[in-house]
Amino acid sequence: MPQSSESIDPAFIDPATNELRLALELAATEQIDLSSPTFATTVLPNLLHLVGSQVGGLVKQHRGTWACCPWVGDMTDVPTQLIGDVIDRSHSGTMSTQLSDGWCITAMPSNVQTSSTGNQLVASSALVVRLGEAELGDSSESNSRIRRITCAAELLATTLHRIETHQRQQRRIEQLSAVLASAAKWQRLDDDEKLLKEIADTATQLLRCERASIFLWDRRRSKLIGRPALGIKGSSLEVDDDAGVVGEVLRSGERKIWNAGSDDEARVNRKVDATLDFRTQSLVAVPMSRGQDENKRDELIGVFEAINRVDGDFDEFDAVLLADLATHAAVAIESLRTRRRLVESRDRLVNDAASSSPLVGNHESVENVRRSADKVANTDLSVLILGKNGTGKEVLARHVHYESKRRSGPFVAVNCAALVETLLESELFGHEKGAFTDANQTRVGKFELASGGTLFLDEVGDMSPGGQAKLLRVLEEKVVVRVGGSQPIPVDVRVIAATNQPLEELIRERRFREDLYFRLNVVSLTLPPLSQRGDDVMLLANHFLKQFCYQIGRQVPTWSEAAKSAMRNHPWPGNIRELRNTIERICYLTSDDIIKSDDLSLTGANINRDGGICRIDMPIELSESTKLFQVEHIERAIQSSGGNMTDAASRLGLHRSNLYRKMRQLGMPTSGE
Repeated sequence: MPQSSESIDPAFIDPATNELRLALELAATEQIDLSSPTFATTVLPNLLHLVGSQVGGLVKQHRGTWACCPWVGDMTDVPTQLIGDVIDRSHSGTMSTQLSDGWCITAMPSNVQTSSTGNQLVASSALVVRLGEAELGDSSESNSRIRRITCAAELLATTLHRIETHQRQQRRIEQLSAVLASAAKWQRLDDDEKLLKEIADTATQLLRCERASIFLWDRRRSKLIGRPALGIKGSSLEVDDDAGVVGEVLRSGERKIWNAGSDDEARVNRKVDATLDFRTQSLVAVPMSRGQDENKRDELIGVFEAINRVDGDFDEFDAVLLADLATHAAVAIESLRTRRRLVESRDRLVNDAASSSPLVGNHESVENVRRSADKVANTDLSVLILGKNGTGKEVLARHVHYESKRRSGPFVAVNCAALVETLLESELFGHEKGAFTDANQTRVGKFELASGGTLFLDEVGDMSPGGQAKLLRVLEEKVVVRVGGSQPIPVDVRVIAATNQPLEELIRERRFREDLYFRLNVVSLTLPPLSQRGDDVMLLANHFLKQFCYQIGRQVPTWSEAAKSAMRNHPWPGNIRELRNTIERICYLTSDDIIKSDDLSLTGANINRDGGICRIDMPIELSESTKLFQVEHIERAIQSSGGNMTDAASRLGLHRSNLYRKMRQLGMPTSGE
């Protein structure tokens, strides 16, 4: 039998034994910590007693050194070289036992599957027992003792494997729970740097390593960008995408492990160590993929790397854990990128929508309306917009919406005048399938569609009495019930209403509910007619001219002086809508670079004012001419009174409040607006 010049230091305890557990099954199954005093004082002596010895223990290799963990008696003369030979022989697939100078050494495989399964037995430790000289001399007694020792080793190996498997499963469950908890936390982060740092910190904690870094792949530049960078504050680390172990992972799509002393030194990119004044002792890296197939190169987004395990080398168990982290990290990174793209797209669309219908105008009356609209925009107060047909009430409503905190929500417009009472409730509040004839499917109402945004009720003065009552109920309760349904549905909607009707007169005539009026008229904005906006006529005309010329791809023409004069003097009974249609007609039907007065084809040409009497060269409706006369008459009375509204009302034979009411009915701006 070979003798070994090496001996085991009994004072050395292998740190790996802190994670090793053993249960000895004798009469009943017991689970005892291998590193606990109970095993050394109770279980191991009992085991040695069964095989007829008082000296022995378990031996395990740790970083090239054999150590007892634990032992009973004097183990200083253990032949360590023979232990290695015995374990090496066990790799052939059978249990191996050897005798040497009174020592019996039996390999304990960590894989204890039977030979019928075809699995190879792989030993990682050995049971070492001291036998007496007399026992070794008796061949039959020696063989019997060896058989008992071999059976004891098999029993220990079987139990040890069961306990280690249970511990690995338990540890795996704990790690997966920690990974899932961290992944849920990552999904709530909306900052790139915070997300990547949180992922790296989680990896260092779970893998018990010094550093971790995420290398995102820049395909265009063939670079891997390390974030967070290893020890570099305020910047990122860039390496070639084919360098070092991370390059291997990116090329192969497989996880890689490197440990100093046992792997090729050339695999590590020591240039990074030199730059960061750092020494890599062990490393594990796994691919990060946006898809489920990590081997597809097109799906790879980078590499996740952990460096320098604190209590030893990295193993396959660490690689599996890091791969789990990488899977959830890739999802979190891609999710954040997608959210960023969606937010950018949403903001771009909102800005495009807001710029498509701006509130154009520099006249003082429009500036006053704009200032009031900006003030009320950031509140949830209901707004009532007054003004004649075509003055831009919906444009003003959109301006309020896009200047508010609801700008990212929907803007839903409803023309109340176009809804008959039988369909109004279904249109506004929705209906359930089968609620009435032709209700073939459930339909969501306008209030639900506008939830989180703004609902614009145009021509609200033309709403039927029954519709007014139902609208008032929803505005007060903030819930809707679909036709044919019973479930109240909460809605978060800001309501902006508009009308060209004199609501106060309609209230007196009992054609409009007073309580609904006060609910809608929390803030009132009145748009003046285009004829009272001075140079805004040409400002709006040029705005529409550029818009339509851009759409059809023609050069923007210029205005002749005669055309400008005709535009300014026209009464514009259709207001901005008429102006817009006029400019659209000019853009499509004219081809000259200069717009002439003949190109305008205005109806009801110029208004001439002689002695305060409004004379219209071409006839218009009687009601419109009456309104124009009243506006002119009131304006002259205010001008004659020097802007004193009380004096002007007295000249007109009205009370001051009645004068304001009349001005609002005529669409004239008041001092309060």
